[in-house]
Formats: sequence, structure tokens, C-alpha cells
Amino acid sequence: MGIYLNPGSDKFQEALRSAIYVDKSGMIAYTNRIFKSSNKYICVSRPRRFGKSMAANMLSAYYDRTVDGSMVFRGLDIAGDADFDTYRNQCDVLFLNMQEFLSRSMDMASMLDLLKRRILHDVLREYPDVEYFDRADMIGCLGDVYAETNCPFVVIIDEWDCIFREYRNDYQAQRQYLDFLRGWLKDKAYISLAYMTGILPIKKYGTHSALNMFTEFSMTNPRELTPFVGFTAEEVRKLCEQYHMDYEETMSWYDGYQFRDMTSICNPRSVVSAMESGILDTYWTETETFEALKIYIDMNFSGLRDTVVKLMAGGRQKIDTRSFVNDMTTFHSADDVLTLLVHLGYLGYDFDTKEVFIPNREIMGEYVTATRVSQWSEIIHSVLQSDKLLQATWNGDEEAVAKGMEEAHLNTSHLQYNDENALSYTVSLAYYSARQYYTVIRELPTGKGFADMAFLPKKKYADKPAMIVELKWDGTADTALRQIRDKHCTEALKDYKGNIFCVGITYDRGSKKHTCRIETETM
Repeated sequence: MGIYLNPGSDKFQEALRSAIYVDKSGMIAYTNRIFKSSNKYICVSRPRRFGKSMAANMLSAYYDRTVDGSMVFRGLDIAGDADFDTYRNQCDVLFLNMQEFLSRSMDMASMLDLLKRRILHDVLREYPDVEYFDRADMIGCLGDVYAETNCPFVVIIDEWDCIFREYRNDYQAQRQYLDFLRGWLKDKAYISLAYMTGILPIKKYGTHSALNMFTEFSMTNPRELTPFVGFTAEEVRKLCEQYHMDYEETMSWYDGYQFRDMTSICNPRSVVSAMESGILDTYWTETETFEALKIYIDMNFSGLRDTVVKLMAGGRQKIDTRSFVNDMTTFHSADDVLTLLVHLGYLGYDFDTKEVFIPNREIMGEYVTATRVSQWSEIIHSVLQSDKLLQATWNGDEEAVAKGMEEAHLNTSHLQYNDENALSYTVSLAYYSARQYYTVIRELPTGKGFADMAFLPKKKYADKPAMIVELKWDGTADTALRQIRDKHCTEALKDYKGNIFCVGITYDRGSKKHTCRIETETM
């Protein structure tokens, strides 16, 4: 067993011994299907703390010929797979964390030299009797070993993209790195599986990539690996039952990453931390990604600031992800910035509609913090005033609610304020603090149509009134209340009868004034 060649299973077994381990070994069934095929190159990109290293360590333990995987994987999902024994512990595994080599090097040339020397050291020690053509040629030596042993190599690279995060503006170094990976991996008979993982997808240069042989599984399209991106709803439900945590509240904090075949994927690091501590809070964000959020939302791309306000108000924004070149510096539009935030985990992405959104309460809190630090006074003022607005609504103070809406409108005045949809963003942001007590539903189905907004009390705040909010553009507040009655909105909230507030909010373009009417449903 070497440091980089066949490193064993210790790291994966550490994960297995953790207080909380969620079995993702089913992922191995996919890598076995593509083993030694034309699809044997895969790049999996995920945000920080989404289980990337654990998955890499798991694959290493499974393929490493020095490990007894029948014991390591006993009782896990993959052990019941028909092909479990076919490739188990049949390979020479090269496991590399690129961050380790980068941190020990002054430049790209010295990093790649160190990497090649360390791999050669392990290989030559493991296979001293192979007849090598050139003991200084890493690629050649790997080919010589395979020619003599016929033992396939599995290459696993963790933090593959750290170069693009730390050498952000050194394009020569980036190209040098990509060319090295291409020369090492592409069309080599000794490679049976190449697995790279990091935060960013593969860097694009023009219309091609140096690593165009890789299939990419990213936050914009995780493809067949969707169930292994994070924790599924069922996995979170089981953890909540085990640790006596409120499932719905946990999901509101950490859920929301939406993919084609699975709409409920949670941040695994945050869920685990919440279960262990018994407290729902922000656990995921680290300095680097927080600074990225702050920097990128402050960029003065056309429409970006408006979009951030819209997203914080609960809206969605259609984007084009195709122009993003998968680095941290090259941005041609607001869409490129928003695409990066998807890969960093700060936005969810709906593949079908091509829309981005803020996925959950944890991430929303990070936007509030970032805008506060960035001195987005308009956002912060609305957030700070939202407690007063909510209390005024509970008190039935129509004048105070109307005044609060006026202030919220002024604070988001850069938004195109020209229809009920725009009005809804103002209202959503104005009621920011309500998210602590309520599940907010846009267009709640009713007996006849949809209520514009519904605020349903969470279980722990069952004493709070349910609220139905109807919005009217160039209409009267009385008309809005009448629509609530005509749509039979209160019937849709029959579980809350006796404690329902009907709120009509309007904006008049002529007077540029908001009005509010509040009625209580007592039936």
C-alpha cells in the first residue's frame, strides 16, 4: 500500500464509523457500468461539503486491490448488486488530492513535477521488477506496468479544480494543467476509470475543452447521479425520526436543490450538523464561498442587482448557462455570475424551466448577510422593517401595513414595478420575517382559481393565524378581498378556520399609493 497508489480504505472507514453515515454506495453500480467503456471518464462537480471527498474515498476503497471490500462494504447497498464482486478490489488505484500538491508548490510547473515524482515513487516501489523504458517518464511507466501485469488503473482526483480557484487569472498555468491531465488520461489503455470531483465543471476554452472525453455531472445537470448529489427527502426523514427533529422545518432550512428526476435534495453537511447539535442553523458556508457570494452579487452587470432582489423576494429568474466557461473570473453577463452561484450552491437550478432560485432558508440567510455587508441599504431596511409589518398585519392595522408597503416599494424601486408580479416581489420581501413562522405558498390552489399568496403556520407556531394575501394592480383593496371570497380561498384553508386573516393589498399607478384591507375569517 502506498500513499497515492492503492491508499487503502482507512478514509472511507472513518466515514463509516461516523455517528451519521448515509449510504451512497449505490453510486458504484453506475461506475461499474461504465468501467472500461468509452464512458469511463467522469467529472462530478458539487458545492463544498456536499460529500465529494467521501464519494471519492468510497470508490477508492471499492476498486483498490489491497482492500478486502467484502468486509468494508458488508451491509451497504452495493453489496446486494449483481456486479458487486465483478470489479471489487481488482485494480491499481491512484488517488490524488490536487489541493495537497498545489499548496506545496510555487507554480504550476513545480506542482506537476512534484505530482509526477510522487506517483513514480509509489509505482516503482510497488513494481520494482518491471522492465521500464524510462523510469523518469510517469506516463510511460504506468503503461509499462499495465503491459506486464494487465492490472487496470483507476485514477481518482479530488479537488481537481483548485487550480482554477487559486490561479484564477493565470490562464497559462490553467492550460498547462489541463494539457497534463489530457496527456496522462486520454486514450490510455491502462485507464479503466477516471473519476474527477470538485466544485467547478471542466474549464472551457472557446468551443472545445482539453478534457472533452469526460462526461460531466454538475449542479445544472447531475444526470444519472442525481440521488447521490446530497441527501434525499426520504434519507432526511429517517434522520429526523432518529434524532427527533422536525422534518418539515429541517427541509425548509436545507432542502430545495431541484433536479429533473428528484425535486428534494438537501445539503448533507448542514443536515448532519443539525442532527448532531439538535439545532437548525447555518452550518455550511465557509469564508471562500461567502466572499464569492458577496463579490459576485456586487458585480455591476446589467440586471444582476434587480435579479438578486427578485430572488430574495422568492422569485425565479430564467438564465442561459451555456456561455459560462467554468472558472471564477471570466464573466460576460449576469447569467454567467448566476451560473457560478449555482455551482457554488448559492442558487438552485430548474433544468426544465432553465430558472434559478434561492433554494432554502439557510441560503437565504447568507444573501441577507451578504447584502448587509455590501451595504445594500434598500434590502436591509426592508428586512429590518418586516417584523413591524408582520405585527401590524396580526393587529389588523391596515394603515400601518399600507405604509410598510410604501416603504418596501421605495426600497425596491429599481425593480420594474409594472404589474402584479412585481408587486408580489415587494410584498414577499416586505414579509421576509414571516418565513420564520410560516410556509409561504405562491398561487395556492382554491375552489375557483388560485390565491396570490398564502402564509401557513408551521407546526411549532400553530397559534399564529393563517394569512391569505390577494394582490391587485390598479384595483381596490375591497376588490381584492372579494376575490378571496369568490375563489373560496378560506375553504382551501379549512384546517385553520377560526384563525384566518384575509389581506388585500393594492397599488394605484395614478396616485402611486398602496392600500390595504384586512378581514378575519371566523367561520
